Amino acid sequence: MLKSQRPRRRPLPAMFKPLRRALAVPVWADVALRIGAALALISIVVLVHWLDRDGLRDSFDGEVSFLDVVYFTMISITTTGFGDIAPVSDKSRLVEAIIVTPIRLAVIYIFVGTAYNFIIKRSWEKWRMKRIQERLEDHIVVLGYGVSGSEAVAELIARDTDPSCIVVIDPSPARLALAEQAGCNVLEGDATRDETLNAVRINRARTVLVSAGRDDTTILIILTARHMAPKVPITAVVRADDNELLARQAGADNVINPVRFTGLLLAGSAEGKHISEYLSDLASVTGRVQLVERPVARDEIGRPLAEITTGKGLRIYRGTRAIGFWQDEAHTLEPGDIVVEITSTGWEEDDPTP
Repeated sequence: MLKSQRPRRRPLPAMFKPLRRALAVPVWADVALRIGAALALISIVVLVHWLDRDGLRDSFDGEVSFLDVVYFTMISITTTGFGDIAPVSDKSRLVEAIIVTPIRLAVIYIFVGTAYNFIIKRSWEKWRMKRIQERLEDHIVVLGYGVSGSEAVAELIARDTDPSCIVVIDPSPARLALAEQAGCNVLEGDATRDETLNAVRINRARTVLVSAGRDDTTILIILTARHMAPKVPITAVVRADDNELLARQAGADNVINPVRFTGLLLAGSAEGKHISEYLSDLASVTGRVQLVERPVARDEIGRPLAEITTGKGLRIYRGTRAIGFWQDEAHTLEPGDIVVEITSTGWEEDDPTP
């Protein structure tokens, strides 16, 4: 879409809801830490009561033993309060008010928080994740959130793509945390597995971007993704020239070689200092111009490519053929054509320098 002013980065949504949030520690370790903290606090209360046992009165036998102290502590912590053992001295009552009561509240908070996190919250998160997955439609799936994947997501957001329409799959919790901060839905998992791709409904996706960091892993992901989503466009990043053909044979519609693109920029710099700058402009929405690919408009059918008004027409894709603006076929646009054009991003409104 042609924009009337320079695109701005969208603010992050206030209520971001990821598919899954990675835990910093295993579940069993989290539970153990919580129980250990509660037992430590209870032990402190037992010690306080034992040291101050002279201020306690047992209505049963008049003596306060260690077992009575443990019993009174548990009754006090749980706020049951049978009344058979009670503080009678001013000192004991002050200890109960100042020391024991805050510890009692902390223990209750620990147990209530544990129940919330591991029962209520997890059930809610499971239901919510299922609802999000059921509604995934026409979304962008990014498989791998390394350097290329993260830059691709940042560029998509800069092009006004809603982050909630982007799903990132990566095995690294640290990378997913960054994608989460960008506002994307995240899923920790192996993108080479059918169940992982099925969880994000890859067959309903708008497009799939693959950047696994290793060419062999990228090709295996392409094979899996193409098997799960035969009609969804797949774009992949590979770094070795001899793997480009393998990636296409695996099912990738577009294969990008960052090493080769860097070489093009270097070669352009050798020919002139402004060529590489212009190529960078074309590649990013933050430049003064950008490349746009779109279907031919209904009112453009029958007209020459040179007469489109949304930008400068460069190429037509008609079926499997690529038609340049200088070729005779470019004099008549036909239904079903895909137009590639250069459009302005409106940068000149902010920067009048030509």
